[in-house]
Amino acid sequence: MATEVRMPQLGLTMTEGTVVGWKKNIGDTVKVEDVLVDIETDKITTEVASEVEGVLLAIRAQEGDEVPVQGLLCIIGKAGEVVEEAAPVAAASQPAAAPVAPSGSPVAAAANGQSGAAITMSGGRVRISPLAKKIAAANNIDCGDIAGTGPGGRIVRKDILLVMKNPPAAAPQPAAPAQTSSLPQEGRRERMSSMRKVVAERMLKSHSEIPVVTQTVKIDVTELLEFRQRINNNREQRFSVNDLVLKAVAKSLAANKHILVSIDGSDIVHHDSVNIGMAVALDEGLIVPVIKDADKMSLEAISAAARDLAGRARTQSLNMDEYQGATFSVSNLGMFGVESFTPIINQPNAAILGICSIEDELALMEGQPVMRKKMRISMTYDHRLMDGAVAAKFQLAVKTFLEQPLEIIL
Repeated sequence: MATEVRMPQLGLTMTEGTVVGWKKNIGDTVKVEDVLVDIETDKITTEVASEVEGVLLAIRAQEGDEVPVQGLLCIIGKAGEVVEEAAPVAAASQPAAAPVAPSGSPVAAAANGQSGAAITMSGGRVRISPLAKKIAAANNIDCGDIAGTGPGGRIVRKDILLVMKNPPAAAPQPAAPAQTSSLPQEGRRERMSSMRKVVAERMLKSHSEIPVVTQTVKIDVTELLEFRQRINNNREQRFSVNDLVLKAVAKSLAANKHILVSIDGSDIVHHDSVNIGMAVALDEGLIVPVIKDADKMSLEAISAAARDLAGRARTQSLNMDEYQGATFSVSNLGMFGVESFTPIINQPNAAILGICSIEDELALMEGQPVMRKKMRISMTYDHRLMDGAVAAKFQLAVKTFLEQPLEIIL
């Protein structure tokens, strides 16, 4: 009997995944633990392996498709076994009837219920691979009239490159449709990535649900920068300012664990572990890998962990447990010259610390004007769980460590 392979739930919050690419073709022999397909979630790209042996009889989700958890990906069975045709997918709402497209064209394929990544162009909805779609958008190419050479008429990378090499003659432009909104007609549209959609949903949820306050403290980091320069002498792997900040935050949290709290219904949950979520910006959105038990780690260990997690976050190769379990978060925009900002809390945390840029500032020391290096830290916290004085006490601890940097490594 044939076995249906369905979209696994790769995280507690996962609701759907995007098919990146198939590793097996219809008719291929499949063994247990053979990789079938690459799946992209809002956080990672991972492989789905077969749990059975047999032959790949049918593929029900094409490259670029967004498939809900437990949605059908493919069917594996015995050679020659017959499987039912895929049922047509009913649209949530049917648009007005469109002109009939030639048989075999991308538009006709989409109309026949074949799933796949689709974008709206002047020629209608077309089936196109994510890579081809990205190249087309970057080069302002209308895909509506391109005959795809991929499976089922899908437009693939080589089709776009061929159009770029031999651009078609400009066709008369149809009359512009009546505007249905105040959006300007120029510009291009693109579908949100899985990651960007989840980021948008969670940021809105956090901003809507939590009564927040942001407090900013200015820190003199002149000695910190000099200290960093001294300890980096003759080191192959140099410490960054962010490494020192993370270590200072870890020590400050260890001394102020009462701010490591979350709300669960009418209960306050107190966390014992100092797990620092470290915001990493990607083109597709934001991911927050977690440095677990950071208070028990040396500066060298924190530096190595931060570098490793950030690097693998950018290649979407983190494991699920590496971006879960944060009890506090840090977002550093200092390298972009941001002087002050209001970070949004990464739920279910009660607070997040924003690290800002280092600026030159004139100060008086012993009656003489001197140039000092100053940096702001902006802490956003859930006012249901802590008050201003509690947050200020934690910020003072961070300030003390950064202004007395030798204490960071003692």
